[in-house]
Amino acid sequence: MRIQYFAVTLSIISFVSCKNLPPQENQTSITSKNIEEYALQGILWQQTAGEYKALCYQAFNAAKLQLEKEIENHSASEKPLAIITDIDETVLDNSPYQATQAKAGESYTSETWTAWGNQESAKAVPGALEFFNFVKSKGVQVFYISDRYDSQNEATLNNLKKAGFPNAEADHILLKQKGVDKEKRRQIVLEKHKVVMYLGDNLSDFSKIFDKQTLDARNSLTENEKDEFGKRFIVLPNPMYGAWQTDGIYEGNYNWTPAQKDSIIRAKLNSY
Repeated sequence: MRIQYFAVTLSIISFVSCKNLPPQENQTSITSKNIEEYALQGILWQQTAGEYKALCYQAFNAAKLQLEKEIENHSASEKPLAIITDIDETVLDNSPYQATQAKAGESYTSETWTAWGNQESAKAVPGALEFFNFVKSKGVQVFYISDRYDSQNEATLNNLKKAGFPNAEADHILLKQKGVDKEKRRQIVLEKHKVVMYLGDNLSDFSKIFDKQTLDARNSLTENEKDEFGKRFIVLPNPMYGAWQTDGIYEGNYNWTPAQKDSIIRAKLNSY
């Protein structure tokens, strides 16, 4: 009787313990294709929803109003005014790349991403071109700071030029180089300019305080900085990818199996 009781107890403990762990691949039929297909709804929303366009226009309308205030209060004795902006999902829409990968059930790779960039065919995010040409008309410089690979510099320049963006010049585009994070590149611009606004789709586009933070920390820091959003920090919507997922949901770990990713995603959902 004691042996039976012990066996039953041990089984319950084992079940409860295993339930809280991400499953292994051999415990489920979940594949990479399943995980990538989860992105389809977000991509479809970005490509088709009027609400997506509305949020972009809202962001750029707020940016324009704020910039007008900064110009009005700017003194001739100060450094010249500048704006720092991210590129992907802030000025250029890369949803065709995301859609291609998701439909094929394939994740991001540097090779496919570079191949997409080399097409130089990304279109402007709704409202972006109008806003940045307004910035140019006011004599304010635009600097593009992106974590695109430095090897993509020529293709990125060409794409920005084709789309009609101002300051699409080598000295105004600072892409990713080894050992030079976004904060170091921002400091390069700040040496000679008064940066009055940052635009991006990822919190790390605004400040180094958001870099490599956990999910809870990202949300806590956002709460602390809430007065900056819509003023100094202008956020563009991106439901497709970002540090909210890689650093937040997946905790900075790029080695989860598809089954583990599926378990993590479901565990993070707030249901009733």
